[in-house]
Amino acid sequence: MLRLLKVFFLVLASSLYADVYDFNLIKKGNDNNNTLLVVGGIQGDEPGGFLSASLLATHYTIEQGSVWIVPNLNFYSILQRSRGPYGDMNRKFASIDRNDPEFGTIQRIKHYIQDDTVKLVVNLHDGSGYYRPSYEDKCHAPNRWGQCSIIDQKEIEIQEYGDLEFIANSVVKHVNSALLRPEDRYHLHNTHTKQGNKEMEKTLTYYAIQQGKAAFGNEASKNLPTHERVYYHLLALERYMQIMGICYTRKFQLTPLGVYNVINNDISISFYGGSISLPLGKIRDELHYFPIKKDEKLSFEASNPLLTLLPIKNGYAIHYGNRRLVNLSTDSFEHQSINTTVDIEIDGEIQHVSFGTMLEVQKAFVVKPSKGFRINVIGFQSTQEDECDIKIYRSSIPSRFSIDKEGKIYRIEYYHDNKFAGMVLVKFVS
Repeated sequence: MLRLLKVFFLVLASSLYADVYDFNLIKKGNDNNNTLLVVGGIQGDEPGGFLSASLLATHYTIEQGSVWIVPNLNFYSILQRSRGPYGDMNRKFASIDRNDPEFGTIQRIKHYIQDDTVKLVVNLHDGSGYYRPSYEDKCHAPNRWGQCSIIDQKEIEIQEYGDLEFIANSVVKHVNSALLRPEDRYHLHNTHTKQGNKEMEKTLTYYAIQQGKAAFGNEASKNLPTHERVYYHLLALERYMQIMGICYTRKFQLTPLGVYNVINNDISISFYGGSISLPLGKIRDELHYFPIKKDEKLSFEASNPLLTLLPIKNGYAIHYGNRRLVNLSTDSFEHQSINTTVDIEIDGEIQHVSFGTMLEVQKAFVVKPSKGFRINVIGFQSTQEDECDIKIYRSSIPSRFSIDKEGKIYRIEYYHDNKFAGMVLVKFVS
């Protein structure tokens, strides 16, 4: 079961401004005077960066040391699939107008960068093509940004981590030891910002250097599929943690397939204190007659900080980064919070379960009567108003009523006094 990161989000009118979508700061490990700050999502069209930061937040355990993670700095930009609806946020650190919708976001991240405990900052990006120190072709050239470790200058005069070039070269060497193909080779890219690079003077990393912090950009190529970009970002982040003496464990194998699986399959969301829980990995594009009240302030718990809920006509849309996963067409039942367990017979064995549970079924299940509850197995056709004490096979329910695209997961809904009380999911695994 995923450890849920609590994200309570007010569902507002559709005319939302960028600063409504505040970013998360997730602290892992034990705060000390040697904190790594990782930033993703400064530009919403770079999913490799923000997905890498989110996986660091959700699928890594920091055993020793301190890591602060901002996976969704420009959340509005992420949801819009835009580099920046209000301009490029990564060009607003030298100066920003107080009337800029992103003023509050910039001031807040600056505050974290300035924190005395933060010693090293990594800003994650996806860049075009493949950076090369000398011209090879238009896709492999000095004006490309993909597959490189970026520094603004060779070194800075600080007590720790001041040799930026040495650290970046160590990261480059580490990434290059695990390449998927020769073309993906990383290089050091020094932008020499202090020597008159006016564009780079406006960036987050150069601002951090001005505050006396070691700061690096890490770029993965937009020519790569997203999960491979994440693979390279995580390789780099693991090396930065090693350099800082930060000890970690991760909950997946760092391979392209391992990364792909955790990005796409290990995500979930729940509502009403967990009485409804949805696995989102293979969720259908539309779920109809879903028992969520429309037009209310709705809180939810999400397994990933990139998950959020937005109002749409007749319901809500669940978004994961810059992907809309599912539209929930809502049903207008009243809700009643009941803390209880219910009995379901799974392949001949009775199980006592709480609302929000998902049960695996080999052959058939039987929902046992629960006093005071009316039971509705969504999609099952029955002459009974209360669909209990009926053996139900996978073939008993048309697959179009499943919540997933594979036709394996189905809803059992419980009602008390005609109010929705909770949901249990059954997943056919054979």
